[in-house]
Parts: sequence; structure tokens; C-alpha cells
Amino acid sequence: MSDLLMLTPEQMRRIEPYFPLSHGIPRVDDRRVLSGILFVIRNGLRWRDAPAGYGPHKTIYNRFIRWSRLGVFNRILAELVARGGGTDKLMIDATHLKAHRTAASLLKKGLLPRCIGRSRGGLTTKLQVVCDDKGRPLLLHLSEGQANDHKTAAAVVEQLPPARFLLADRAYSSAAFRAALAERGMTPCIPPHAKHRIQHSYDAVLYRERHRIENTFARLKDWRRIHTRYDRCAHAFLSAIALAATFIFWINES
Repeated sequence: MSDLLMLTPEQMRRIEPYFPLSHGIPRVDDRRVLSGILFVIRNGLRWRDAPAGYGPHKTIYNRFIRWSRLGVFNRILAELVARGGGTDKLMIDATHLKAHRTAASLLKKGLLPRCIGRSRGGLTTKLQVVCDDKGRPLLLHLSEGQANDHKTAAAVVEQLPPARFLLADRAYSSAAFRAALAERGMTPCIPPHAKHRIQHSYDAVLYRERHRIENTFARLKDWRRIHTRYDRCAHAFLSAIALAATFIFWINES
């Protein structure tokens, strides 16, 4: 067991209040099962290859899928973010995640969205993240790989927490996005496109802090099942990202 990733009692105390209630037969050890889920996501394993120290692999897989459909992992992240305090600077950016061929086997006519498109010479999913000034993810949003950045940003702009500034690269430099930020009382720190007729000014010194969200993407992509998408349903893939973000940035204080 020494080589296995295992959540500490303190980490469990921070997330246990947001677990669904157990009905009937008590659940298998939450700490062991959730640690097994994290181990599989971090190392990019098939569920059947989870080490025996975490118990039966079917138990680990079933818990992940059931709680993904219930939105448990997304709720844990949202609750920890709400308790994390405010910030005066937000950062937004997007990155492409390669979708394995097994992730594209779900029929497009299915009831649940896939969020898989064609870009970068293959099948990809675009992950859009809003971070605080420490690079901790606050909001996660999935879309097809070919989706435009500032158009997908419109899907999260209403959910942005209060802040004074929002940092983004020039892919988000659109009149509509700037107007939406102004309505929320935020000052955009976004470089303009060279071809834009109106060259908006921005704080170049403040803009240098945007490297923190790039570091966030790098740390998330260190987890193999996030760097490459194997989950067919978008809700399962987003749950894996939310659980990894919770562990890396919100409950892992080391």
C-alpha cells in the first residue's frame, strides 16, 4: 500500500460533507475507493488495471460513473471554491485535449453531449478554465475542439465570481466579451488583435501574471486520463477533471 496514492484523513474531512447519503447497505470504504479513482485518473490506467489494494475494480468504476451522473465531483469542487474566499483577479483560457478513438464511439444522436470535435488534425475536446490569482480552477467548461474561444466564454461569463480584473489572451478580444465583462464591473486585461480597428489598452505588467493559468493546464495534463480523453460521455470526463483539480489545487496543501 506504500506505493499507492491514498487520501489523508484531513483531505477526506474536507470533502466528505458533500458526499451523497448512503441508502440501505453502507457504502464500501469511501477513502479507499476515491483514492483508487484518483490513482486510475492520474496514471491513465484501464479501470480493470487498478491495483488490488484499492479493492475490486468494478466497485471503483461503478462509484465513479454513478457519482459522475449525480454531479458529485463537480459539486465538491464548487463547494470548495465557494469556501476558498474571493479574488480581485480572474484568468480564463482554453486548451485542447486529444480524444482517443474509444471516446468517439458514442453515437452523436445520444441523449448526452459528447463535446468532441475535429481540430488540430484529429478528434479533440476543448477545456476552458477560469482560475483565481493563485492559478486554482474555479470554473470548468467543455466544448468541441473546433469551438471559438470567446464564443465558448459566453457560456461561463454569467457564472464568473466577482472580481476587478479578468486576464485573457487575444483570442478573447471581442467587443461582445468585453461588453459582457463591463456589465459585471470587470476590467479586461486582454491584448487587442493587431488587425482590430480599435486598439484597446491593457496593463502589460498585470498581464504577465497570466502564466499561472498556463501552469494550471500543465499540472492537469500531467494526469494521463486528462491529457488523453478515454471517457465517451462528457459528464464523466468533466468529473475526472473536477476530481483531479480538487485534489491538486484545493485539498493537497503540500
